[in-house]
Amino acid sequence: MFVRVSGCNLRCAWCDTPYASWRPEGPILDIDTILAKVSDYRCKHIVLTGGEPMLFPEAASLTRPWREQGRTITIETAGTVFQEVECDLLSISPKLRNSRPDDPTWSARHERTRQNIEPLKRLIERYPCQLKFVVNPEEGDDFDEISRLLDELPPVSSDRILLMAEGTTTEILERRMRLLVEPCLQNGWRLSPRLHVHLFGNVRGT
Repeated sequence: MFVRVSGCNLRCAWCDTPYASWRPEGPILDIDTILAKVSDYRCKHIVLTGGEPMLFPEAASLTRPWREQGRTITIETAGTVFQEVECDLLSISPKLRNSRPDDPTWSARHERTRQNIEPLKRLIERYPCQLKFVVNPEEGDDFDEISRLLDELPPVSSDRILLMAEGTTTEILERRMRLLVEPCLQNGWRLSPRLHVHLFGNVRGT
C-alpha cells in the first residue's frame, strides 16, 4: 500500500507527481484517520512517499504504529531532510543537475537544496538504504556527477545503487534503459524500470 503525502521542498523539472508536490490535491487527513484507513487493508508492505515525506514530523507518528503492527516499511525520499522514523528500507533519490527546473522563481532555490550532503550522510548511516538516480543518458553526463557524489558519501554497496531512466513513455524509457545497461554492468549497479508506465502508461493512481 502506498501512502502519499503532499508537499515538497524541490521542484524537479521532470516531476511526475506535481499534484503531491507543489500543487497539492486531495483531502486533508489527520494521523488517526490515515492509520485507520491503512488498517482496513491486510497489506504487509507500506510505502510512505510524496512529495517529500521526511519534511513532516508526523511521518514518525505514522511509522511507529506500522512497526508495532509488524508491517514492512519503505520510505521514498530525496535525502535532503533527516528525521528519526521507523523503516526497513529508505529509498533515497538524490537529485542530479538534470532535475533543475526552468522556472526562474525556483531554479536557484532548487539548485541550493537538491543535494544537502550532511542530512544525506546521516540518513545513509542511520537506515538500511538504496540510492536511486534518475538519469537521461541522451542529454549531458550524469555519471560524473553520480561518481563525485558517491565519493562524498559513506560507502554504499554497488548493488544498492540503482539507475532509472527519465521518461514518461514506454518508447523513450526502453531507448534510454538500453543506454544504461553498460554503466550498470561496469559498476555493479542495478537498472530500475518504471514498470507502472510500461503497464498502464503515464497516468495517476499507478
